[in-house]
Amino acid sequence: MFLALAGCGRPHPRRLGEAFLTDQDGNAVTVVDLVHRHVLATIPVGGKPAGIAMSRDGSRAYVTSPSTQYVSIIDTASRKVVRTMPAPGGPLGIAVAPDGKRVFVADWYASRVLELNPETGATSRILAVGQSPSGMAVTPDGRSLVVADRLSNAISLVDLRQGREVARIAVGKHPFGVTLDTSGRFAYVANVESNSLSIVDLAARRKVADIGVGSHPYAVGLANDRAFTTDELGSTVTAVDLSSRKVLTHISVGDYPEGIGLDPVTGLVVVANWFSDTASLIDPKSLRVVGTIPAGSSPRAFGTFLR
Repeated sequence: MFLALAGCGRPHPRRLGEAFLTDQDGNAVTVVDLVHRHVLATIPVGGKPAGIAMSRDGSRAYVTSPSTQYVSIIDTASRKVVRTMPAPGGPLGIAVAPDGKRVFVADWYASRVLELNPETGATSRILAVGQSPSGMAVTPDGRSLVVADRLSNAISLVDLRQGREVARIAVGKHPFGVTLDTSGRFAYVANVESNSLSIVDLAARRKVADIGVGSHPYAVGLANDRAFTTDELGSTVTAVDLSSRKVLTHISVGDYPEGIGLDPVTGLVVVANWFSDTASLIDPKSLRVVGTIPAGSSPRAFGTFLR
C-alpha cells in the first residue's frame, strides 16, 4: 500500500523527487531536492502557510494560509504563485479532486468544507461536515471526500455527486490527519488526543481497528504495507505493520514532526519537523533515519507535498 495522492486526471509524469514544504513562520514554501538533499528554492506565500495539496501530475501545489484566509496556487515548474483564491474562515486542510477541477478546503473554525474552482478562484459550493475539519483526502475515483472532524471525534464521508455527508464514522479522540490507501477503500486516521491510529473500512462505513502509537500523532503516511504516524509530542514516527496491525518501532526524528509522505523517486518516507526546521528521511524497510535536510522556518507540510 502506498500513499494515495489527490490531484488532476492527467497521466502520471516522471516524478522529480522534490518536496514542497509549507514553512509557517517563514511565510513561504521551501522546495527540497530529495535526491541530492538540498534546498532548491524558496517561494514567498504569506499568511502562515500550513496545509498543502499536490495535483496528481505534480504541476500545481495548493497551499492554505490560515491568517490571511486564502489559498495560493503554485506552478511547480516555475516555482511561482500564479493565483490566490479567497478561503474565508480558518483554512487549514486541503485536497484536490483527481480531475483537477475542484479544490477542497477545510474551515477549521466551522463545520464546513469549501469547494473551490481553481480556474476562477470562486467557491462552487459549501459542504457540511463535522466540527473543526482538518485533514482531508479524495478517493481515487473522485466520488467521495473523507474529512477528519477533530472536535466530533469522527470522520465525515461526503458523496461529491450529491454534495452531502452520507456517513459519519467514529474514530479516536481529536482526529487530525487522514490518508487513503491506493484502492480508496481504507482510511488511516491519526487521533491526536487518544494517541492512536484508526483504520476505517469506507465501503463498510465502520472502524475496523484502533492501534496505539506515539504521543499526539498528527498525520499518516503509507509505504511497504506499513503505516507511519508523525507523533508531535514524542518527536517520533511510529511504524505499524498493517498485516498484523502491531507497532514495529518508534523512530526518533526532529521536534514536532507533522507532514509525512512516501517519495517514489528515492523510496524514502519524508517527514517535516515543524520545530526543528528540518526534514527527516526514513528508509521504510530498515526503519532508520538515513538523512536530515534543512527545510526553512517551521515546516509543517500538512497534506500531500511530494512531486
